[in-house]
Amino acid sequence: MNLLQALAQALRIPELRKKLLYTLALLLIFRILASISIPGANPQALSDLFSNNALLGLLNLFSGGGLSRFTLVAEGLNPYINATIIMQLMTVVSTRLKELSKEGETGRKKITRYTRWLTVPLAALQGYGFMALFTNPQATPHGAIIPNPTTATTISIILVLTASTIVAMWLGELITEYGVGNGVSLIIFTGIIGRLPGTLVSYGQTGGSTHVVQLVVMAVIAVVVTAGIIEVQQAQRKIPVQSAQRLLNPRTGMAAQGRRNFLPLRVNAAGVIPIIFAISIMTFPTIFANLFANAGGVLQQASTWIQQNWQPTGPSIAINFIYNGIYFMLVLGFTYFYTAVVFDPNDVADNLKKQSTFIPGIRPGRSTAEYLGRVMGRITLAGALFLALITVVLPLLTSAITQVSPSSLYLGGTAILIVVGVALDTMKQIETQLLMRQYRGFIR
Repeated sequence: MNLLQALAQALRIPELRKKLLYTLALLLIFRILASISIPGANPQALSDLFSNNALLGLLNLFSGGGLSRFTLVAEGLNPYINATIIMQLMTVVSTRLKELSKEGETGRKKITRYTRWLTVPLAALQGYGFMALFTNPQATPHGAIIPNPTTATTISIILVLTASTIVAMWLGELITEYGVGNGVSLIIFTGIIGRLPGTLVSYGQTGGSTHVVQLVVMAVIAVVVTAGIIEVQQAQRKIPVQSAQRLLNPRTGMAAQGRRNFLPLRVNAAGVIPIIFAISIMTFPTIFANLFANAGGVLQQASTWIQQNWQPTGPSIAINFIYNGIYFMLVLGFTYFYTAVVFDPNDVADNLKKQSTFIPGIRPGRSTAEYLGRVMGRITLAGALFLALITVVLPLLTSAITQVSPSSLYLGGTAILIVVGVALDTMKQIETQLLMRQYRGFIR
């Protein structure tokens, strides 16, 4: 079923049509919030700050362009994502949280509540960091982005940014619960798509025919990369399984061998979550550097150094190599980590055993779990390397081919991965709901 057919069928079903319209309405509300700028910011200073800072560009990517225009949702969903990362890590460390995660819906709701509570102080802390950066007179050649703010102004802006983050989190959760798709991913998705036309038009206008040729080359690369992403996102390793139950043949009346089927293991079971996790970790030094931008002494010097050098395409080649190397390894590590969260070989082996199903040639129980763990580890390595190459290596190769600044392309691979991944996941959910309603209508 292709995209247009799925959407056409979904629109013909009242319940799905209502969910789709509800999702679009909430996404429109977020885009309206992303277009309302906080007064007092210097637009030219903002442009200078974001023109040569790829790391701030990553934060801006997840805010749907709100940070570069300092809108109400300038923080986007970064605090919520960071809170989710912390809770995921704590689930591995804390025995109590690990037990909660196994309690089904009740435990999931409690962990979600803890994540919401943690989002509030993280949003306030990040808001304070942004204010420390934006009020720094040395932040840009045009001076501070918000010059000479009063204490009341600073506190009010931090409160507005924190409240707007909570509203964005609420919108995302409403989409997930009552709409179609993952709300947080869709909000990031619409932010990327919403910025694309303006970026292409401005890039083509500033460089004449030379930039048009570069745009064509980058478009060809984007199409090839998109096709590769779709193949990897859809790729599966099919493990043959067989039921141990003997079925009665209705024609002969004799017992026949149990049914044969397969267990699909996705090459990239983690989706785009590892990239979001890795980016959030890489932004921590810059956020804390913003907090001490005006501290004076050694702290201020360290903060200034981090802001100027801790970038994927900064002035220091050695630091760039270290930054991209750490980013590469974080993507690999988080891919394995999140895959382990969503796929537990022991649970799968236990479920197969309870269903009297086995893998031919493999003993049920522990041997099955070990076999699934080995297979999943090998295919996850391929998926993790693909994600890391797309996000870290691809922008540098594209820059070498097109002669475009790496800082302008550093978000390209990440943006394509997010857009394609979210689109595929959303369409799968739509198709699943369509299939469920077809079965429901058949039963009736």
